[in-house]
Amino acid sequence: MLANALLAATLVMVAILFGLMDVCAYLRPHRWALVHVYGTVIAATAAVLFVNLTALFYLVNRLFFLKDTGRKLAHVEKQLRSRSTIVQELSDRLEE
Repeated sequence: MLANALLAATLVMVAILFGLMDVCAYLRPHRWALVHVYGTVIAATAAVLFVNLTALFYLVNRLFFLKDTGRKLAHVEKQLRSRSTIVQELSDRLEE
């Protein structure tokens, strides 16, 4: 789940980077001065944005893909403990 969040955050960051490269084309002649003066600020801002995007995508993953997981696991455990015929073979395997 974390890998999916990191992948999505990376894709969004790359899209933002390409968008900014297109919009800020007029700054190309001054790129050395901008990187030299503001490089640490730009890198720190990008790192904070990446961490926040990763946290956002992780939260979205948890909300949508782990919905009702506890209830579903409780239902399976209840079936395993009831010794019904549907799960008898699985119960026998778990007892071994």
